[in-house]
Amino acid sequence: MISIDGLAVEFGGTTLFKDISFVVNDKDRIALMGKNGAGKSTLLKIIAGAKSPTRGKITAPKESVIAYLPQHLIVNNERTVFQEASLAFGDMQNMQHELNELNLELTQRTDYESEEYYSIIEKVSDLSEKLYSQGEVNYDAEVEKTLMGLGFERTDFHRNTNEFSGGWRMRIELAKILLQNPDLILLDEPTNHLDIESVQWLEDFLINGAKAVMVISHDKMFIDNITNRTIELSMGKIYDYKVNYSTYLQLRKERRDQQQKAFDEQQRFIADNQEFIDRFRGTYSKTLQVQSRVKMLEKLVLLEVDEVDTSHLKLRFPPSPRSGSYPVTAEEVGKSYDEHLVFQNAGFSIQRGEKVAFVGKNGEGKSTMIKAIMGEINFDGKLSLGHNTQIGYFAQNEASLLDESQTVFQTIDYIAKGEIRNKIKDILGAFMFGGDDWDKPVKILSGGERTRLAMIKLLLEPVNLLILDEPTNHLDLRTKDILKQALMDYDGTLILVSHDRDFLDGMVSKVFEFGHKRVREHFEGIQEFLARKKMEHLRELEKKS
Repeated sequence: MISIDGLAVEFGGTTLFKDISFVVNDKDRIALMGKNGAGKSTLLKIIAGAKSPTRGKITAPKESVIAYLPQHLIVNNERTVFQEASLAFGDMQNMQHELNELNLELTQRTDYESEEYYSIIEKVSDLSEKLYSQGEVNYDAEVEKTLMGLGFERTDFHRNTNEFSGGWRMRIELAKILLQNPDLILLDEPTNHLDIESVQWLEDFLINGAKAVMVISHDKMFIDNITNRTIELSMGKIYDYKVNYSTYLQLRKERRDQQQKAFDEQQRFIADNQEFIDRFRGTYSKTLQVQSRVKMLEKLVLLEVDEVDTSHLKLRFPPSPRSGSYPVTAEEVGKSYDEHLVFQNAGFSIQRGEKVAFVGKNGEGKSTMIKAIMGEINFDGKLSLGHNTQIGYFAQNEASLLDESQTVFQTIDYIAKGEIRNKIKDILGAFMFGGDDWDKPVKILSGGERTRLAMIKLLLEPVNLLILDEPTNHLDLRTKDILKQALMDYDGTLILVSHDRDFLDGMVSKVFEFGHKRVREHFEGIQEFLARKKMEHLRELEKKS
């Protein structure tokens, strides 16, 4: 049991939160919710010991382990993937080494009655007990199983970590955390860099293998699947619900409705009494009643209604110019890099107005196919674009490509052309950039703000084929929902690369699966695809057994 007692964080005269207290029990799967800026990541850092509160404390048993995966992480060293992941067992391996050294020393000493000899025996006993409590562990097998579950191939194990992108380094750090078997796992947006299969593996581990978990995530399906408790940070206070995210949303609405009702009643009560005071002030016969009501209003504790995120995104893509009937047609398309075959013999067509998803493990060719469609790489086979196909592309790293020296307004003013320049302020406002934000330099924007700014580029010129590569990374739930609705209303053709099942659900009618050097076309939505895929895995297991 880990106890959080009276936490408060204050800076620059502002209170982020205060008097935060709750207990994390074994088997708790907690979703930490709240609007952007409520203090969720700060609270996780305090529990992890990475940040100090203004007041309050964290109490945990002496031997407990709290592991923390931050939202942004940079790992850069000369160790291999396997060596880096094996550091999770560093303490246990050091204890085993020390135990071996002490046992060797005992066989060489003859001062059996000395205090030093008894001291060594006590150390041996203590270390043996700690190691025994961990059970027999095959370290190499555990490292291998975890790395492969997170999407690594055996051929990756002996590559240096600095050869991998930031997303894959995040997976290495996640592997180290999972291998420690901690008493509490703290995760800040863990699914941002995971493909669908790795997310499913992580879900299974957190549900069946973890002791206690607290997670911040914008992946609604992920947190719904793994959590049994929701803690909301709102207006500096917490609300603790012993339910998963979907049920919490219903209960939160009921709570706010009740608060609003009580607030409205109190406001009417205040108004009635104030009217009486104003009407009879100076009337001799009513002096005592007026004074009584004045004192009563002075002592009245004003009710509050918890904040609702009223910021909204009125997002609508411009009408798309009409394209040919088939914007994309592929015939026996293949791609190799030297001896490495990515995929081969891919054949498909995408009709005008279709919304499709590219899914599959990272490295199986999704981004390669996009580059082929956009004419950025050479490839085998034939890939043709239909008549008048105009592409708008949002890259996975689009937000990081922004010029950090420019302001928000300058970023859009620089690329806007023609009449659209007169509407820049309106567009910025629609994307939740108010007048106070226009002069902010890009370098101080959060990940979500950068993503929204990069997304504006797609609105500046009408296109009829949108290709979006992981557009929801760093977007909060509300913004994701509004973007999803805008894409569902979009009248052009859409290709989505995403690991976010909830975002894809109900939007795409066709799924292209990349894997095993092939591209397979499935005429179904994402939920049907995943359900059938799971059945295929079970049949494969049965065949193996």
